[in-house]
Amino acid sequence: MLTVRVLTTAEAVEIDVRPARLGSRAIALTFDIIVQAILVGILTTFWLIVTEFLPEDTLLPETGRWIVIAIVAVGYPTFAETISNGRSIGKATMGLRVIREDGGPIRARHAFTRALIGLSIEWPGLLIPYVTWAGSISTMIASRRGRRLGDLAAGTLVVHERRPVPWNIVPGMPAGLSGWASTADLSAVDDALAEAVRQFAARSHQFAEPHRAILGQSLFHEVKQKVSPDPPPGTAPWLFLVAVLAERRRRSAAQLAATRTVTQRVLPGFGQLPTNSRR
Repeated sequence: MLTVRVLTTAEAVEIDVRPARLGSRAIALTFDIIVQAILVGILTTFWLIVTEFLPEDTLLPETGRWIVIAIVAVGYPTFAETISNGRSIGKATMGLRVIREDGGPIRARHAFTRALIGLSIEWPGLLIPYVTWAGSISTMIASRRGRRLGDLAAGTLVVHERRPVPWNIVPGMPAGLSGWASTADLSAVDDALAEAVRQFAARSHQFAEPHRAILGQSLFHEVKQKVSPDPPPGTAPWLFLVAVLAERRRRSAAQLAATRTVTQRVLPGFGQLPTNSRR
């Protein structure tokens, strides 16, 4: 079953994305490993030729080989994802793209962080092979958006970019309802119902009367049964629905900010690069 998630951009625009799961990402990684293996082979051969003209050292060829592997493991994904806005050769083949948590394009620092975590912990995972591989796979399976450790560190996720869903603008909080909405219990409003309301709010202008009124009333009564306390007397159904959407969006953003704060307290500097290395 296809899973669609909603991201809210910094411009308060909600976008539907389909996170890439373990299977498609594993296939994309396989293609990238093939490309990296070819690069390692070419560069290693070049290095061995160079060592023939250097003073004899038994450790030099092996040391150079490991340096080449490290450079390719970090340099290839960083370069490829930076110049192509999140698409390595493997990801392009599978129709995948790396984006930021807010839906924006990644930059060099995001790609570098992902690659560095991959080299040390995930793939090839030089620190503790097998153990870190299992941890990375478990993280992806447990994550609702299929994010690996590198994604968590860089603040990114990988999504399917084929058959994109149009972006829809959702109105902000109606005047006079922010106080009620901030204390309302919205826990019973699940993602499926919220998505139905969001689609109606974004496309209501496309419906003709009386169909628009009938659909709006139907959604109003369904959502009202799942929200407590009731909205202020006299609140129009349309404004009630928009208020619920806006409050859900606000709480999601607050939860994301709180999670980032806790992460920085527990692991200061986690996922961040020095200021002078940012572009």
